[in-house]
Amino acid sequence: MRVRRRPRILSFVGALGLSAAVLVAVPGSSSAAGPQSCDIYASGGTPCVAAHSTTRALFGAYSGRLYQVRRASDNTTRDIGTLVAGGVANAAAQDSFCAGTTCLITIIYDQTTRGNHLTQAPPGDFRGPAPGGFDNLANATAAPTILNGQRAYGVFVAPGTGYRNNTATGTATGDQPEGMYAIFDGTHFNAGCCFDYGNAERNSRNNGNGTMEAIYFGNIRVWGTGTGNGPWIMADLENGLYSGVNFGFNANDPTINHRYTTAIIKGEPNHWAIRGGNAQSGGLSTFYNGARPNVAGYNPMRKEGAILLGIGGDNSNSSAGTFYEGVMTSGFPSDATENAVQANIVAAGYGVGGGGGATTGPLRAVGAGKCLDDPNGTATQGTQQQIFTCNGLAAQTWTRTSSNQLTITTGGATLCLDASGRGTANGTPVIIWSCNGQNNQQWNFNSNGTITGGQSGLCLDVTGASTANGALVELWTCNGGSNQQWTLG
Repeated sequence: MRVRRRPRILSFVGALGLSAAVLVAVPGSSSAAGPQSCDIYASGGTPCVAAHSTTRALFGAYSGRLYQVRRASDNTTRDIGTLVAGGVANAAAQDSFCAGTTCLITIIYDQTTRGNHLTQAPPGDFRGPAPGGFDNLANATAAPTILNGQRAYGVFVAPGTGYRNNTATGTATGDQPEGMYAIFDGTHFNAGCCFDYGNAERNSRNNGNGTMEAIYFGNIRVWGTGTGNGPWIMADLENGLYSGVNFGFNANDPTINHRYTTAIIKGEPNHWAIRGGNAQSGGLSTFYNGARPNVAGYNPMRKEGAILLGIGGDNSNSSAGTFYEGVMTSGFPSDATENAVQANIVAAGYGVGGGGGATTGPLRAVGAGKCLDDPNGTATQGTQQQIFTCNGLAAQTWTRTSSNQLTITTGGATLCLDASGRGTANGTPVIIWSCNGQNNQQWNFNSNGTITGGQSGLCLDVTGASTANGALVELWTCNGGSNQQWTLG
């Protein structure tokens, strides 16, 4: 996206009877753990041609590599696989390898036999911030998550970060049918161009209308929108982000910001659809299902078959988001197949921890799409906290302890989030202070997404419902606003 210009259907139960040929085709297989997303797509006649995840296996028999990390201390790399065939990533292997240093995600491996791996995106019409004009690589620990009690890590895309494969095989080209889904963090987004996953140009340049078909997630308004303030699931078809048949507003494409969001785009000749849902519960909804845009170049489509993540087709890279898993298929999947995939995703048990134990990660302000931030990483007691663009750094890494404190380690000190002066009035600044066990340093996480002070009962609040970097955080009477909703991890 260039900013400066403008079949036969089987049920999920039927997937249990997959042929041995499907399972044998997966490299590194051992005893199957039950069908996963790509097994279900295969059973519906639309097999995966790319399968990417840093959190889990997407085939029931897959026990190979999920991703590779490189540590800063000596520039050595390590492949991170699954704990068991068909299972969750071996996060402990990453934790051990990266202990005492930082790590970057260098490769996101394709779990199909095609080898459509994602690596550091090269320059295109836009250059990245890394040497040679390449995009940055993601911090390997910036997006911690939990799958059915097992720790894993997603791909945290800060602006300037991107992955790509311009030589992918088996992906749709021209007007061939395809489908794709991705699991995103619905609270981590921005209005930059363009946080995409899917089909793109093979030269990292804008080759004109219809040369892309990718999932977009964010709240950019240049080409079109859905309802509310976003984020929205839209389709990046090159030279346009489409929420419906043409540029502009689609009243059926809602703001969708579940902590874990399922996003789907699929297309075939003169027909495409947007679907989405909560990756933690429930089913899918259809937000658009109809004809291609009535604009030259989109019917027929001219897809080129490269694969990208976190950037636009021309390497526009001002976007932000978090990716956990995604696939691309050969053929146009049925709604029934996708519904079965959604059930599998829900069963994977994505979450951010709980049960009273310590949980560590960024504390995201839902309304602003930004993170609770210790200004400049200071260790000065009494510093009022703010929100700022999420960046995965220590100044945005909070730990919820078993005693309901929120701690941050900065400048060699571990400090607590604190209601200043033990205040209980609206507007009380929320600061950092030496941990002392008092109830003005205790925080309750509530089912509606609010965080309330243990002493005051007031909500952790972004002042004035601001979405700007540097907006201060305070206590305020709970009012149901999105500036009082938070997610940890």
